This record gives sequence, structure tokens and C-alpha cells, in this order.
Amino acid sequence: MLILLYALVFGMLVPLKPGIEGLSKSVLKTGMTNSFQVNTYNTIYSGDENQEAYLKIDSVHFLKATQVEVLSNRQSTITFDLPSLPGTDSLKYATLLITDQENGTIVYPEGIVIKETGTDSNSSWSTLENGPTLYKKTGFLFPYRNLLVESIRNTFYHIPLWFAMFILFFAAMILNIKYLVKKKLDDDHKASSLIYAGILMGILGLITGSLWAKDTWGAYWTSDVKLNMSAISMMIYLAYWILRSSIEDIDKKARLSSTYSIFAFFTIVPLIFVIPRITDSLHPGNGGNPALGGEDMDHTMRMVFYPAIIGFTLLGVWIAQIILRLKRVREKWFLKMMD
Repeated sequence: MLILLYALVFGMLVPLKPGIEGLSKSVLKTGMTNSFQVNTYNTIYSGDENQEAYLKIDSVHFLKATQVEVLSNRQSTITFDLPSLPGTDSLKYATLLITDQENGTIVYPEGIVIKETGTDSNSSWSTLENGPTLYKKTGFLFPYRNLLVESIRNTFYHIPLWFAMFILFFAAMILNIKYLVKKKLDDDHKASSLIYAGILMGILGLITGSLWAKDTWGAYWTSDVKLNMSAISMMIYLAYWILRSSIEDIDKKARLSSTYSIFAFFTIVPLIFVIPRITDSLHPGNGGNPALGGEDMDHTMRMVFYPAIIGFTLLGVWIAQIILRLKRVREKWFLKMMD
């Protein structure tokens, strides 16, 4: 409970780093003076900071803004005098960087399109050999991601719930194998208790994932292969519960459900981890879409993410223990009635 409380409090209360929410204009043309308004998130502009902005079009070339005018804590106007694009490209995607000592460097990755008009200006592209000074925001803050924004906090709940589910199902499979070898009925009771707790973790994972999908994709459920495979996996384990409920003979129930559990576990592995990775998917980590890796989940998130996995797993084990105790009480009562 303390671990989960830690994950809940820190996961919800730690602020995000400053970021860029959007631009009033995303298409710029060379040979012209281009001005646009930038809407930022969680920034504090006093008006005294030495704020600078840059456009970065590749690993070599960048351009400094001719003017940055702060309008409010979350708005500023940036002006670029765009020269012709280097090389023969008629179009380039550019990354906007805004930097100052108070807010650090905030980035809008490849969010600006630069179109070549054939006319030039008095400015010129600089190279990274004379690169800009980029400040870094200090303090314990979660990273800002344009698509996720505050919903990035669901990383501490949705993903750990699925980790806990998988760990519980794996432990149940080991106990089912042990039961089939030693025929010890208590191993079957332990395994079924873990599976019931794992099903609960999985359902909570589907619910939190659905809420996250609504926030980022605009719908609670889509035809995305990862979502559908996850739902099928849950139905496979719900069928386990139906199978156990339909058999009255204790030994037969334990034998069949143990066998089913082993096959179910090896079924969800390709459904959740293999098929989504070889097909198109919006879900992070599948279909060429990167998951929260080194650039997304920094050390601040890991300090909450990994404890959350431990906390939800232990919560699942605790729930499984309660179910197991009920099973043992019911079994003792049944034997007493038989006597």
C-alpha cells in the first residue's frame, strides 16, 4: 500500500517540464520574414530573460530567430528571416527550439514545414559548429510530450497493471505445471487465485488504456491490433474462469484448468507481444511505433514507474492470497460436511 501510495502521489503531483503546445502557423516560406505565435505549457516568462529561438532542419544547419517577443507566461511571438534551403530540397521539416535560463530548452520536433520559394534573404543558415547555447531545466520534473501532455502520468498505472497481470499469469503457469507433476491440490488453488487476481489487473489495464486512448486518439476503442489482441487475451482467461465453474469434480477441474492455463499463457505471448509488432499499430512499441524509451521515459519517470510495477504486482498477490484463503475455508467446510 505504501508503494502504491508513493506511485499515486508522486505520479499525480510532480509537474511536467515546460513544452510547446502549438503554433499559430506551421508552414514557413524562404525569402520572407515569417512571424508566428507560440503557445507554451508550464512556462514562466518574466520578460527579463534572454530568450532565444532556433530552427533546426537537420543535424548540421540551424537558424536563429531575428526576434522573440514575450506576450505572457504561455505565449510569445517569434520571427524568422528565412534564407533559401541548403541543397536542392524544396521542402524541409524543421524543429523549433526555444531556450532561456528560467525554463530551459523546449522543443517542437519537426512541427514546422519550410517551403522553398526560390528567393533568398539577407540571413543565412548557421552550422552546429557554432551552435547555440541550450539551457537545461533543473529539478524533479516529468518530461513534456506534445501528444501526451498530462496523460503521460497514465504510464505509472496502465503499463504497470499489465506488467502485474503478466507476472501473475506466469506464476500461475508455474504452479499449474507443478500441480500436473506432483498432483498437490493446493498448487491448483494457488494458481487459480493468481489467475483471478491477474484477470482483475488485466481488466483495470484495459480500462486505463481505454481512457488513455480517448485522450490521445479521440476514441475509447479503435480497431488497433494491440487493443484487439489484448481484449482477446482477456477473453481467453475469462474462459478459464468459465471452465472451472462448469466442472464439479475437484480433481478433474484442477487437471483440465491447469492444462488450459498453460496453453493460455503461451497463447497470450504471441497475441500481445508478437502480432502487434509485425503489423501496423498506433500503440507505442508496436508496428514500428516506438515505446516510451530513453528519449521519453527519463530517470524521473523511472523512479515512479518501477515502484508502481512492484506495487501493483504485490497488490495482485495480496488479492490472490485473500481468494486462496477463501478457497481453503470453503474446502475445510466441504470436508467437514462430508464427515
